[in-house]
Amino acid sequence: MSTVQQNAVTIFDTTLRDGEQSPGVALSPADKVVIAQQLEAMGVDVIEAGFPISSTGEAAGVSAVAKSVRESVVCAFARAHQADITAAVQALKKAIRPRIHLFIATSELHMRHKLNMAPDAVLDRAVWAVKEARRWCDDVEFSAEDATRSDFDFLCRITEAVIKAGATTVNIPDTVGYAIPDQFGALIGRLRTTVSNADQAIFSVHCHDDLGMATANSIAAVANGARQVECTINGIGERAGNAALEEVVMALRTRSDSFSATTAIKSDQIGFCSQLVAQRTGMDVAANKAVVGRNAFAHESGIHQDGLLKNSNTYEIMTPESVGWQGTRMVMGKHSGRRAFQDWLGRMESVSFDEMCLEGAFERFKAMADQGMHPTRDEVLGWVDRG
Repeated sequence: MSTVQQNAVTIFDTTLRDGEQSPGVALSPADKVVIAQQLEAMGVDVIEAGFPISSTGEAAGVSAVAKSVRESVVCAFARAHQADITAAVQALKKAIRPRIHLFIATSELHMRHKLNMAPDAVLDRAVWAVKEARRWCDDVEFSAEDATRSDFDFLCRITEAVIKAGATTVNIPDTVGYAIPDQFGALIGRLRTTVSNADQAIFSVHCHDDLGMATANSIAAVANGARQVECTINGIGERAGNAALEEVVMALRTRSDSFSATTAIKSDQIGFCSQLVAQRTGMDVAANKAVVGRNAFAHESGIHQDGLLKNSNTYEIMTPESVGWQGTRMVMGKHSGRRAFQDWLGRMESVSFDEMCLEGAFERFKAMADQGMHPTRDEVLGWVDRG
């Protein structure tokens, strides 16, 4: 990927909208407010609070977030319909910094089979919707749903038209997780050089994880000039979910040698926010989830443990504390080595060990671990003669 000029990347969090669309998740207005306040404290630039037209409770949730958030932009989602725009305007009445996020599908597949509309009619509807939203709100975002499967020339036409109509942000979603990084990055770069008024709007991306490439696609877009990334805490969302906020933020920060782009996120609050969202949504975080999984900074392999004891950089590219965790976790098991075993025991109390007894205890521990048993430190110390 090419290095981009230093610039701020807007973090647009859609945990409360797309994240809540995860099957089985339903957040109350109170849940939304608690999560939104943590997102704001963490430095999220834009909080998409929900889709007001979808239900009375959803409208109430967006309104509650709009009243409680003081610094972040609060965004409401809306189709290119009058009723949706009206509902968004009503829900955002108390917002200090409101945004209306409009969308309409632009792929031939969606336009024909879902909308039953011709491309020109879709373009006209998009332009009308942006102009209507701008009557009520200066900050209007437009999304071309299923952009990655859309005809490029049509995508250019509608992008240019909505910017001319007043859209301040144009979002290019990979709605069904179809893109691959090289192609998606190239699409963003090509749009920015082809659309005549591209310099008048921020280009945004919203990537789904159906093929496991949401974060990679988002990063590729940033490398090609996108300056807003839409993401969720823990990567939750429709189907396989969205690009994970924690992955995007820490990728840009950890690989600053390749990306001069920065975010305003206070990364040491990521761990707490991850746990809060998991608790409020009922969606557990996978143990091996990047950055926030319980195994993200845990090590059992003896080779890895030995390296870490000598220099943590050998097997950790970021510190646990940088994302709000309480240090590296050494997990003792069948793969652990002698040095980690001795360190594990030595951290219990300041004692010295007879080498032969220590070796015997280590072999006994390994034999038990091979059978799936996990003796405690106290139990192991009981096997060792201490001098």
